[in-house]
Amino acid sequence: MTVELRHHTALPPDVRQDLLDVYADVRAPLLHLPNYRVDVFAERLDRHATEPGFELVLGYDGEVPVGYAYGNTIESGDRYWKRMTEPLPVGYTEAPALAIKEIGVRTRWRGTGAARRIHDDLLRCRVEGRVTLLVNPLAGDGKVRRLYETWGYRAFNAQQPSPDSPRLTAMIRPIH
Repeated sequence: MTVELRHHTALPPDVRQDLLDVYADVRAPLLHLPNYRVDVFAERLDRHATEPGFELVLGYDGEVPVGYAYGNTIESGDRYWKRMTEPLPVGYTEAPALAIKEIGVRTRWRGTGAARRIHDDLLRCRVEGRVTLLVNPLAGDGKVRRLYETWGYRAFNAQQPSPDSPRLTAMIRPIH
């Protein structure tokens, strides 16, 4: 099974819909929760797409969208850093970082390496020195966090991005 990776720095309607379709499939068991509803995600997505350094990688098997990862550049004053539950060390946010906002792969393509390929392709041409992401420590009974650890991420803090969101573990690693 070959997954073609397509990069986007904007969200034309067809790309946006492909991403929403994959999201709805990936998050199907959670869509009843307020923070995971498709319309709530779509609002976040639209906001993220206007932020500096936005980039999306969508994977396709033929014409079927199968997975995605997207993020944007965060600077020292970004709300991403301000929402951390514990104070950050002095100077920790001085250099720009890539914040991966979402990663998702449809069930049929899990375990094929598609998620790692999409993730790595998102990082391939980035100029930031570090990449950070948030993970629900309960996702997959902890398997998702352990997967990110095998990709070189380490936990460094936590945050709860919204009142409806679970408490998430913040992880970070060098980009290259």
